[in-house]
Amino acid sequence: MVKKLVVFLFAVCMGIGSLSAQPAKTCFTNMPDSLSPLLTAVNRADFIDFLESKMKAEVTNRFGGKSEMTELTPDYIRVQVTPQSTWQMKLLSVNDSTCLICTVSTVCAPACDSHIKFYTTDWKELPSAPYLASLPGMDDFIMPASDTIDVYRYQDARLQADMLLMKADLSGKDATLTFTFTTPDYMEREAAEKLKPFLRRPVSYTWKEGKFIR
Repeated sequence: MVKKLVVFLFAVCMGIGSLSAQPAKTCFTNMPDSLSPLLTAVNRADFIDFLESKMKAEVTNRFGGKSEMTELTPDYIRVQVTPQSTWQMKLLSVNDSTCLICTVSTVCAPACDSHIKFYTTDWKELPSAPYLASLPGMDDFIMPASDTIDVYRYQDARLQADMLLMKADLSGKDATLTFTFTTPDYMEREAAEKLKPFLRRPVSYTWKEGKFIR
């Protein structure tokens, strides 16, 4: 009985190890259709085949539109799903034996806004909090006025920036997640110009010890 238990546990551990070692393309092709409403299993497989054959990875999606995989590395994928939307995934190491999947879905209409989710490598959704404790806030993107003359311009522009929108991007080169402030893209042009002098740089997080840290 003990011997059988040892063999079983060894098999489970081996299964976890091999699962975590899957490249991004394998996770992508194994993604459930329910998580990929516009792209069929054939679409996803074709993306990989086209890119690996050095061809343009463009397919006709379920709605008859064109979708294109624009980047593929062992741990990262980016897809231009529609002209207004993108989807990214990144394999991230939790520890020496396991990985998880981070996805970023972005829609631009016209200002871009992103949603971030985490999954196991067999696509069971995970709570975000352990891996991304907090998102940037408005003050992370807008600096206060530095002198009295700017105060009135700042207050006027800040009042019109009444909704936080930001675009998130996973890096194909390293384990970073960058947030770009997109609220000005939905504001009136004059108000956006007033706000421009007070804007900070994009905010970056780095994957470290199993979570994104700013």
